[in-house]
Amino acid sequence: MATPNSRLWEVFIRSRNGLAHKHVGSLHAADATLALQAARDLYTRRGEGLSVWVVPSEAITASDPADKAMMFEPAETKVYRHPTFYEVPDEVGHM
Repeated sequence: MATPNSRLWEVFIRSRNGLAHKHVGSLHAADATLALQAARDLYTRRGEGLSVWVVPSEAITASDPADKAMMFEPAETKVYRHPTFYEVPDEVGHM
């Protein structure tokens, strides 16, 4: 439950070395230390986390879903970025 002086934090967990951190949820806490402790208690009960990140929600900048065309459609005009554009020689084998 949020209190008047608590902030919203986004929680990211890395389950194993070599993997990326994944967003697992949000929580309210007064500071980073309390947020990290709460994230540990809430999201790693079964020992599935190797490391935990907590980030204040207001520090995250996100695109607006309404701007999808402006953000993502220009990539579709660059066919050279897609692997289907290239022909793989037979001697390369399976890729």
